[in-house]
Formats: sequence, structure tokens, C-alpha cells
Amino acid sequence: MTLERDFDQRLLEKGISRRDFMKYCGFLTATMGLASSFVPRVAEVFAAPKQRPPVIWLHFAECTGCSEAVLRSMYPWIDELVLEVLSIEYHETIMAAAGHQAEDNLRMATKKYEGEFICVVEGAISTKDNGVYGKIGGRTFLEIADDVCRKAKAVIALGTCAAYGGVQAAKPNPGGYKGVGDALGISVVNIPGCPPNPINLVGTIANYLLLGKLPAVDDIGRPLFAYGTSIHDQCPRRSHYEHDEFVEEFGSEEAKQGFCLYKMGCKGPDTYNNCPIAKFNDGTSWPVEAGHPCIGCSEPDFWDKMSPFFEASE
Repeated sequence: MTLERDFDQRLLEKGISRRDFMKYCGFLTATMGLASSFVPRVAEVFAAPKQRPPVIWLHFAECTGCSEAVLRSMYPWIDELVLEVLSIEYHETIMAAAGHQAEDNLRMATKKYEGEFICVVEGAISTKDNGVYGKIGGRTFLEIADDVCRKAKAVIALGTCAAYGGVQAAKPNPGGYKGVGDALGISVVNIPGCPPNPINLVGTIANYLLLGKLPAVDDIGRPLFAYGTSIHDQCPRRSHYEHDEFVEEFGSEEAKQGFCLYKMGCKGPDTYNNCPIAKFNDGTSWPVEAGHPCIGCSEPDFWDKMSPFFEASE
């Protein structure tokens, strides 16, 4: 009870009511595909975590947009996630250490928590010519990933670059960039997107803390709770043009052409993600709601397969 009161007080200090927090936990529970009876247990993960799994967060060929998206997550606030739910042992963007001191921290953390830590990888890995086209501290991305990821209890590839290579792997790909799973030949949980929605990372971690395992994934490593349904099948624009009132006013074909963005190049029918449900910026909006067609950023090789982005797929 004392822990719960302390947590409630911390929420209030940030202007968050317990009611709003529980609404978020309900949303997260639904996003994870769990029954509503799990809501109190999901809340406990953040209010009184039973464990603080160590996390080593690696950055390779990326823009840091995935970290920036996570840093702007609403609930839990990043300080709550970092300081009270997770034990971040290494993260280049948020750590105070730099240079040799940072690399020493990485080596010590990898040794201390071998077999126990979660490794989050952000960015693609160069594989051509032994990975010489990407280095940190004198070691190639490939060397670092091969050393650290194989010692992790689980590996999460955050963002399309880490999952499938992203823009670095677009043709002609002179550096031989690949996602971490392909580069190392290991099983990973892929959370693609450019950037991915922070709720999908939070849901994956909450699943681990709550159930003691990572979530079920599809055949390309994506959590089914977030990537099990196409954008098009969840899109409000699709459902709107099927409403009787809309069809009656504009006609069925006219409604499709005037409201659905498919003919503007929307890749929603070929893209699997929960963007229409989770949205971005604390549930404010998402690209299609803002009038921009989906570009398929959570799909493998989307830079090559989905472009040109503003032409309808055949």
C-alpha cells in the first residue's frame, strides 16, 4: 500500500491522475491483446515492479529517431521507465559517460549481466568486408553486436533499421547493411517502424515483466499484438466510407476514391501495424489521420518495395 501511495503521489506531481494512469493501463492491456482482468497487474508493473531487468541499448546505423520516440512516450514517463522499471546499463543518448569511459561501461555491463540482460538494438549493421563500414570505438557494428547480443537473454530490434536494415539496406546497399537478426543469424523480436510507436516497445517490455516471456511474434519476428492486422483493415477512413450515410451521400465508388487514400499511394493494405489504434504523440494523431498516405515503414525492404510512395500499388 505504501508503494502504491508513493506512486500515486509521483503521478500527481506530474499532473497525472490515477484515473488517467489506469486508463492508460487499460489501453496498454488491450494493445497487448490481454483480457481486461490483467489491467491491475499491468498497473503493478509500473507502480511496484518486482524486478528491474538490466538493459543494454546499442546504437548502430540509425538517426536516433527511435530513441527520441521512446523519450517522448507519455506513460510511463521515461524517468519512471528508466529509474524504476528498467535498469539501463548502457545507452549512448542518455548516459553521461562518453568515449573510453562509455565503452568500459559497456564491457563491464555485458560481463556483469551476461545471460540476464535485455539487449535493445537501434540501427542496421554493416556486413560487407567484415562490417568495416560502421565502427564505434575501433570495433565494427558487427563485432559489437556479435559480442553483446549473443550474451543477452533476449534481443529486441527497435525500428525498421534494426529489424530489416531500413534505409541503409536500400539498393544498392554498398555497405551490406542488414537487420540485427539477419546479420547475426539469431532470433530477435522485431519492433519495426520509422519510428516505431513507443507503446509497442512498452507493451513488449510489460509482457516480459508481467508474464516472464516475450510476446508471440509473426513469421518475420513482429509482436502479433501490434503487427497482426493491416493498416487498411483498422483505418477509420476505410470504415467511414463504408458507413451507409457516407455511401448514400457520395456513392460507394466515389466514397472510396474521395476518402480512402489508396489512390494517393497509401500502402495500408500491404502494411501491418497498429498505427490507427495506438496513434502517435500520446494518441493525438497518425499520418493517415493527418491526410498523408501510409508509406509502409514497418515492412521489410519498404524503401525499395513500397516506393514510389505516392503511386497506388499494382
